[in-house]
Amino acid sequence: MFIELAEYLKCPVDHEDAFLVLATGAMKGRAIRYGTLGCPVCRGEYLVVQQTVRFGPRPDVPSPARPLPPVDHVHALIGLESPGGYVALVGSAALLAPDLAGLIRGVHFICVNPPAEVTPSITRSLVESTATIPMRGSTTRGVVLGEEYATASWLAEGARVLLRGQRVVVCHEDLAPPDGLAAMSSGQGMWVGRKD
Repeated sequence: MFIELAEYLKCPVDHEDAFLVLATGAMKGRAIRYGTLGCPVCRGEYLVVQQTVRFGPRPDVPSPARPLPPVDHVHALIGLESPGGYVALVGSAALLAPDLAGLIRGVHFICVNPPAEVTPSITRSLVESTATIPMRGSTTRGVVLGEEYATASWLAEGARVLLRGQRVVVCHEDLAPPDGLAAMSSGQGMWVGRKD
């Protein structure tokens, strides 16, 4: 886990936001290999194991039925050209991280419940979570949901963590936007919304 990410992470329990307390066990450069994040509100503790933050077991979701869209399409739809900040990639969308890192330099990718072949790196941190994108509200510059996470609850989470004016790309066409997220377009297996 990228050490600077700690201040943007959020306890998955539904209560007021508070900065998590980080205790590092082992680091490699700016990456936390082992450690613990603690919540001062509910006293929850979350382990960092092999550079992956474990906020809870992954949900049981079906495998994607279709291949991911081309990375250049996702890049165009997410609309980021400048460096800096964070982008959340949920589920199979995390497979796009290496190629997106080449197209959007200087952005750090938060891979939530990624497939096993996605590994941590200088451009991406891995997070496991049962039902949330464990980021503080309005902190990410973009969100991409894999087809298996194209549900109302995960889309609402994407809207919650997104900065105003930024976009959510979903690898599925048939979705109703939650409050605060305006539909922009859909087609070719993707849906795009912008936070109002």
